[in-house]
Amino acid sequence: MDTSKPDSKPLLPDGARRTAAWCAVALLVIGVAAVGVWLCVVFKSAVTPTLLALLGTALLAPVFDWLIKKKVPRALAAALTCVALVAVVGGAGYIVVKSLIDSGEQIVDSLQQAGDWFRDHLGITGADDLGNIADNAKNLLTKWGSSLASGVLAGLSVLGSLLATSVLALLLTFFFLKDSNRAVGLAHAIAPRGTGPVIEAMGRRAFEAVSGFMRGTTFIALIDAVCITVGLLILRVPGAVGLGALVFVGAYIPYLGATISGAVAVLVALADRGLVIALWALGVILAVQQLEGHILQPMIQSRTVQMHPAMVMLAIAAGASVAGILGMLLAVPVVAAAFGVIGELRGRYADPVEPSVSRETG
Repeated sequence: MDTSKPDSKPLLPDGARRTAAWCAVALLVIGVAAVGVWLCVVFKSAVTPTLLALLGTALLAPVFDWLIKKKVPRALAAALTCVALVAVVGGAGYIVVKSLIDSGEQIVDSLQQAGDWFRDHLGITGADDLGNIADNAKNLLTKWGSSLASGVLAGLSVLGSLLATSVLALLLTFFFLKDSNRAVGLAHAIAPRGTGPVIEAMGRRAFEAVSGFMRGTTFIALIDAVCITVGLLILRVPGAVGLGALVFVGAYIPYLGATISGAVAVLVALADRGLVIALWALGVILAVQQLEGHILQPMIQSRTVQMHPAMVMLAIAAGASVAGILGMLLAVPVVAAAFGVIGELRGRYADPVEPSVSRETG
């Protein structure tokens, strides 16, 4: 007599159970990410200089490695690299800020004139908003200048916070460079037993992704700014140097920054030099962007993590919602690092059966 009980059927089919499992994993990942973002916002006074220092370390690593190869002591090499960083960033910042200050009022006036041109020639009511924005910006600059004495305490507070963040980021950059040889040992020390090599590989891929993004973006931004500035100077567009500086800064916000800075340049050319010169300026900007998209980026950033433009835009929007302009600047490097880690994990744990299966089914 068979006393075995019949096999009980599962409550849910296999497909539903797999879907539920993946949903649970997704909710867990989203929850951990949300807690991480919340902690970053709470401790932003420490997180911001740390992220800036990591970006600076990724950008300056080749200079530091070159000094090490020349038998320069690590501490001295890190110090010289940080001095070079201060000189380059300080000089570039001075040029950019001075150019924008010198031509800022002229650019704002040209934007207001462009709004008037659209309203008069095309009958577009939205052009009123453009003129009002430019007018309000000019009034705001005037009001800020006239009330500078009354707001000196607030200004000093902001300046002190910015200075403290910059100094802390610079010091962290020095220590990150000097002690970079200990990073591997630290990764193995804090990793759970047996996962040290995986943590090390993930860190290397993330750092390589950020380093490639920073170096490539800086080089491309410099080429774009120089080419567009030369084109605007040839077309005798007012504030060409300031507009070129705006292009350089905007290049660190992919797609969005180039679009905004290019639109401002075209509107300034339209207001001051007319429709024909504006079309020429548009042609210069489009030609530079085509050069960037088809030659510079594939050649310079071919070894870095490639992200879809939609993913980049979503990352910028998320960064802006979390930390404003600073979040927009940091969003893409952070996502690039995350993609590098994911790529490393996929390369290590991908199912080796999948290629053969795809060949058989093909």
